[in-house]
Amino acid sequence: MPTAAKLVAAVLFAIVGAIAAHLYLPTLPEGTPPGYLREVSAGVGLICGWRVMGRRVGKGMGEAAGSGIVTSVVMLFWVLLIFSTQTMIHRSMRSLYDGPMDALLGVLSLMYDYGLNLAAPATPVALLVGGMVAGWIAEIVHKRAG
Repeated sequence: MPTAAKLVAAVLFAIVGAIAAHLYLPTLPEGTPPGYLREVSAGVGLICGWRVMGRRVGKGMGEAAGSGIVTSVVMLFWVLLIFSTQTMIHRSMRSLYDGPMDALLGVLSLMYDYGLNLAAPATPVALLVGGMVAGWIAEIVHKRAG
């Protein structure tokens, strides 16, 4: 059921996703096109904000901060999976994999490689702090609207 808290959480996590993606761009290997990283990250943030954070509001501010962090981690997982799968498909079109199992293992390897780029602190900090703030704001909206 649509609520104001779900809508606010969706919009805020779309913003968090776009900001985190923007901060992640400089860590990509040189010559890697960014493609639709910001847009897809914002879209995934929109969905995760609605479905993950939106379901967890109403349990207090402490729980809201934790739920915001969980939502950011879920968002990060899906973005890494989407872009790793996209890269795997491009590589498989060039016959760089021996078979379907090799391609599936390639997705996991790519997720790991992309995850290593998170060692630069800007993106993880943006996800954690942005997730906590977005969770708190969604909780405040839930209390005021309900």
